[in-house]
Amino acid sequence: MDRQSRADAVDREMAARLLPETALTALGRWWARNEVMYPEGTPGAHTISYVPARWAQITPWPAGLAGRSHAGEAGVSRAQVALIVADALKRGIPREALIATYVWGKGKRGTPGGSGPSTLQRILTAENLDAALTASVTTLQERGAKEAYAVLHQAVPGLGPSFFTKFLYFTGQALPTVSDPAPLILDGRISRRLRSLASAIGRETGIDPDGSVAAWAWGDWNWSAHRYNVYLSYMHAATCQVASTGTWPSYTTPDLLECALFNGAWAT
Repeated sequence: MDRQSRADAVDREMAARLLPETALTALGRWWARNEVMYPEGTPGAHTISYVPARWAQITPWPAGLAGRSHAGEAGVSRAQVALIVADALKRGIPREALIATYVWGKGKRGTPGGSGPSTLQRILTAENLDAALTASVTTLQERGAKEAYAVLHQAVPGLGPSFFTKFLYFTGQALPTVSDPAPLILDGRISRRLRSLASAIGRETGIDPDGSVAAWAWGDWNWSAHRYNVYLSYMHAATCQVASTGTWPSYTTPDLLECALFNGAWAT
């Protein structure tokens, strides 16, 4: 088999097995510790700290974020970002929605001379930014997350999947209807969790004995639209699996699982 065929074979095994027992146990423990924080069974309260003054050159600044004259740190939750994005899209300013998701994604890592404000500033100067963002919103609503991902993949210089999937995720929260599987955030941390699982399955089955196919499929960035769709399908199925254990809320959505994996609930 060629590399893609082997990757597909591992994907099928992952879809059949889903999360191992060790992961289910770890996730149950994580939920027991965090149930009070997320009473609705969603990660809406997941709050990121940021320093507004460090984003002084970024415009248009979302009104839902703390003013850039704000002294010290501020916090913004997923639920708050979702409201900011919904408002920005309603007013036809998708770049404002992107700014909110980018600031949330970078948090305090957005230092004056670092990759936060400076990279975002370069992204905002791209001539095709508004057209690409608008097209992705329309595509998400009409054709789903995989195709919306394809619209943004390598479309805007500097805007990689770790950040444009945040835009797609919060846009999916804002739109009245989005077909399943709904968009989720995919970044290097999440990908490494799935890479480790794919490597273990590849070794066990003999499909990928050295883990090279898993490393290729689940790299740290620049995933294909196909890989994003595999990820979404897996996370939606795994959410049903973990919800059936009785140690996870049965009324939840896959973004709670994504949040738990991002926050180290299960370290492979």
